[in-house]
Amino acid sequence: MGQYNTRNKVEEGLESIDPIRELPLELSLAVLSHLDATDLCLAGCVWNDLACDEILWMGLCKNWGYQSPKKIQSYRKLYLTLDEGCLTFCADAEKGMEYFFNKGLIKDNPEDIANFFNHTNKLSSQQMCYYLDKRGDVLDHLIGLQNFKGESLPNALRKVLSRTLAGDNHGNYLHVLLDKFSRRFFECNQNLNLTPDTIYIVSFSLIILSVDLSSPHIKNKMSKREFIRNVRRAVGHRIDDDWCGHLYDDVYLSGHIASNRGRCRNISRTENH
Repeated sequence: MGQYNTRNKVEEGLESIDPIRELPLELSLAVLSHLDATDLCLAGCVWNDLACDEILWMGLCKNWGYQSPKKIQSYRKLYLTLDEGCLTFCADAEKGMEYFFNKGLIKDNPEDIANFFNHTNKLSSQQMCYYLDKRGDVLDHLIGLQNFKGESLPNALRKVLSRTLAGDNHGNYLHVLLDKFSRRFFECNQNLNLTPDTIYIVSFSLIILSVDLSSPHIKNKMSKREFIRNVRRAVGHRIDDDWCGHLYDDVYLSGHIASNRGRCRNISRTENH
């Protein structure tokens, strides 16, 4: 009986110990810093003072990618505002941007909007695509912020298309996007001795190749020889076959140029002949 009572007291003592509060403040915050915003709000039901610590919410704002030009009074309030704006943007890009403008998070000018898009990956790619299609001035500044120096053409394309291309029906937007991309890639890599027009044609060819190799509906996949021949014909002059071969290998081994969210199924091989 005495052993039973002793065990009960030990168990009650263990239950009364709060492992988070037993830790030094720095360690407690380090543990809670691994939580996302939802879990952090839930943790606030138990550790309200710790879960509301500005250091934790400042980290979440940094992960969101927002860079404020002014002093922040409350990072928790800022994050919740960003999150609400993100949800609005994912439903309707224009309403989302209007929300961000009205809350004073960004200014309604191309430079600020492009910088905002460039630093966060929380916004819907599809809605961003729709927005950039209407705002060519913002797209200009966004592409201008990219640094492609020393980067391979396929990787540079993946970097841009993963953020700015989504869905299947792009219309003229894809051509405008590739034109701006080609000019920027040329500016960053003039040592390659490629003109913007050549970069544009090869970029379009890589997207077509990417769709060709990954589509289950295309049984006869484009070979490396066919790709080099097609690019040579499209460019209209002699181009380094070895370089084109390396481009083919990159797509064949590394996969899609456009992300899964931005596949261009409506592009056919015939556009490259």
